[in-house]
Amino acid sequence: MSFRHARALKRVKIHHVPAIGLALAATALTIATPLTASADSTRHTAASSVKSVVAQHATAAKKSSAAAKTSTAAKSTAAAAKTSATTSNASKSTASKPTAAKTTTTSTAAKSTAAAAAPAAKSATTVSSKPYAGVGYSDLEPTGIEGSQQRFSPDSDQWNNATSIVQAAKDLNMSAYAATIAVATAMQESSLHNLTTATNADSLGLFQQRPSMGWGSASELTDPAYASKAFLRELPSDYQNMNLSDAAQSVQRSFDGSLYSQWESQAAYMVHTIANS
Repeated sequence: MSFRHARALKRVKIHHVPAIGLALAATALTIATPLTASADSTRHTAASSVKSVVAQHATAAKKSSAAAKTSTAAKSTAAAAKTSATTSNASKSTASKPTAAKTTTTSTAAKSTAAAAAPAAKSATTVSSKPYAGVGYSDLEPTGIEGSQQRFSPDSDQWNNATSIVQAAKDLNMSAYAATIAVATAMQESSLHNLTTATNADSLGLFQQRPSMGWGSASELTDPAYASKAFLRELPSDYQNMNLSDAAQSVQRSFDGSLYSQWESQAAYMVHTIANS
């Protein structure tokens, strides 16, 4: 019997209900009252349980939301860091490219300079190996031939010594005529042979220079390059306007200075050949 039915029975007038009915009604009321209280208690307990569950779900939802926000923030921070790192790497890469380009440009410029220098070096070598290239006889005999001339056929050693004399004059920035004077002098003194054994007192080398007279040591005077420069440095400053015999005698001071001029034609020929061969 439900609670509603129990209350309805209570309102029924007793004089309309038989005795048996009254007894049944009293029994029903006795049973219904506890049921009603039980139902109310059950509803209260259920409501409390529902509220508890809802509260738990709400708390869980809040925690989940907070965790999600934290996770999103972490992801956002990581993404920002990654973007920053990418930007930094890009900046470094961009910054390094000009340096590489500059290095490449510098390397290319260095190669270009070296390539340009090579022909110049080759040209300098060519000039050095052929001093006075293109010189003519008017430069080699500016004062003209003096007296009778002697001739001979030089051997390879004599050619080499003449070449050393010509190169020495060029190294000292002297004229081609200075080379002619020196070669003619060496022809008279030693026949263009580098004499390593003294023949007259202590005279040595191409120009028969004497260590005892302050020209240099024996080893220096038997070095064609040294001996040639030692002679050329002693020529008068106006040698270009002097005839060959006078210019040579001003340095050598031999017993007969006129003998040097007999080799002028041969000397001019050899200097010309060395300069233009």
